[in-house]
Amino acid sequence: MEPPIYSVELPNTRRPGQTGIYRNSFNPETLTFSTSPENKTLYDNFQYAIKISRDRNCIAHRPYNKTTKRYEGFVWQTYKQVNERVNSFGSGLMHLSNTVVKNPKSKQWSVGIYANNRPEWFITDQACVAYNLVTVAIYDTFGPQAVEYIINHAEIPIVVAGANRIPGLIQNASKMPKMKVIISMDDLDDSDPAPDAITTGKVLKAWARDQGILLLDFIEVERLGQQYPHIHNPPSPDDIACICYTSGTTGVPKGALLTHTNFIGAKNGFSLCWAARQDDLAHVLERMVEVLVVSAGASIGYFRGNVLNLIDDIAELKPTIFPSVPRLLTRVHAKLQQNTVYAPGIKGALSRMAVSAKLKNLEDGKGYTHTLWDNLIFNKIKQVIGGRVRLIITGSAPIGPEVLQFLRIAFACDIAEGYGQTEGICAATMTLKHENAAGHVGGPVPCNEIKLVDVPEMNYFSTDKPFPRGELCYRGPSVFRGYYKDDAKTKETIDKDGWLHSGDVAYINARGAFCIIDRKKNIFKLSHGEYVAPEKIENAYVNSNLILQIFVHGDSLRNHLVAIVVPDPETFVPWANALIKQNVSLGDEKGLEILVNDKNVKKAFLDHMNEVAKQTKLKGFETVKAIYLSSVPFSVENHILTPT
Repeated sequence: MEPPIYSVELPNTRRPGQTGIYRNSFNPETLTFSTSPENKTLYDNFQYAIKISRDRNCIAHRPYNKTTKRYEGFVWQTYKQVNERVNSFGSGLMHLSNTVVKNPKSKQWSVGIYANNRPEWFITDQACVAYNLVTVAIYDTFGPQAVEYIINHAEIPIVVAGANRIPGLIQNASKMPKMKVIISMDDLDDSDPAPDAITTGKVLKAWARDQGILLLDFIEVERLGQQYPHIHNPPSPDDIACICYTSGTTGVPKGALLTHTNFIGAKNGFSLCWAARQDDLAHVLERMVEVLVVSAGASIGYFRGNVLNLIDDIAELKPTIFPSVPRLLTRVHAKLQQNTVYAPGIKGALSRMAVSAKLKNLEDGKGYTHTLWDNLIFNKIKQVIGGRVRLIITGSAPIGPEVLQFLRIAFACDIAEGYGQTEGICAATMTLKHENAAGHVGGPVPCNEIKLVDVPEMNYFSTDKPFPRGELCYRGPSVFRGYYKDDAKTKETIDKDGWLHSGDVAYINARGAFCIIDRKKNIFKLSHGEYVAPEKIENAYVNSNLILQIFVHGDSLRNHLVAIVVPDPETFVPWANALIKQNVSLGDEKGLEILVNDKNVKKAFLDHMNEVAKQTKLKGFETVKAIYLSSVPFSVENHILTPT
């Protein structure tokens, strides 16, 4: 099979300092907004799903069994049942808005959602859609100050939250005067809740009352809605569906205004590349994929909320679509390699033969399956993610080419890599079915067009040979309206012609696919004048199975780079034990501290990183020359990371 050409340049669109405009090669005549004219909003999207899948499974979760102290199998709710709960909860929200908040607005006011992905998140979101309200997601990674800023900035009167977030909201309620109601997704009267939940419901309610806050649980609001029903108030395509706050490394979060047109445009762009089926079962980690799955009336299973248990949840659910992120897939890759190509004896030898044969087949365009090796080895590996996955979707950050190719043949399925930003509903480019090469992010989804603009300070030009290079800019129905209450930042991001300037540097390869190679803003210069992009270097090193996290640093007074590295204990501990003849066990924090401070371990680790640098073709000045090994992972909680 011939590899696809991803994009074509529109004639007569080149301008000085930029390439021509590129569009999807299968649909270059126009930018696709809707594949079905009647589906123009997220409301239409869900109503269509109810129509075609009324009695089919919609969403599921794993309930906690208080007797056995274990999580049970997935419990499902049908589209009909979910719709009834959406009506009840949405009516309850409207009643609270009218009676408690005394809100002068009947539509387009903000509802905060502060929780992990779970069924109540979905129901709240669909309720907001049905009554033309604005969803504001508040993420775990945001610290208390950012949470306070978002609730005040978006003027959120009602926050729907997991019980473990409620104490922090009540504690800071005096700093958030607009917030009048908190709704707990967990049962506040539960005397024996799931782990991490709060048992003191009555205490919390009394505390909230003292702060002028009405605290209810989810079921109470549904009952209110049943008692005081409200008819739907469907949105128009140009209405705001959500404000999605993105936090930079400095300053306050920015609220991206995303309309129903944005979501539907992105969904249709995706669906022309990767259509969902009604019988699909998605293990969902991304909101855009939810929209795509719902558009087909398919089913969604939610993980328990703990990433450490994610693989167990996937094995239980047996999904057909698995959206994920590079960090998780890279760790899965490292563990699979430990059990296959790095395994001792005959198992390792057979695995290396199998991987080599399948990678050769993949590169030759013969697909990712192999009758002999799948039966001997890879069919067992597929069970790690349930055995039925036909599509893995990855995005949000680059993934190592060798990781991508290995997982394609290990799981014998398509892996689509996408590129985008919150400001464009994560829908700028996407790879296609049966892709056999890595190192690129595909071509424009049919709802977008793309061009590259010169970055002279970094020596990237649209006239570069053999391929044009520059800042990737895109426009189309999925591009956001702007930042909430921030015209200055909006003008910095979207120009007068509607082009979103991504800040990422790319080139266009011979197949019209885009390859992200640099970041415009995150650069510094070393003393010998070379510009360095630390993100690119960090992404190269993190492909090592020994590295969990890495921070690369340099400045203009030095001629080399240094790094702080957090080893992955699961692979690092046995590696270091073998190196210096120790017997440290996993979980032994003092033992791990001894290993990371051992000078022989540090020297060998740096040698390993030098090998990684060679394999990933880092230039000499991009190679780290000195390291500090840390046994403590970077996190927001220990103030090493910002919320981003």
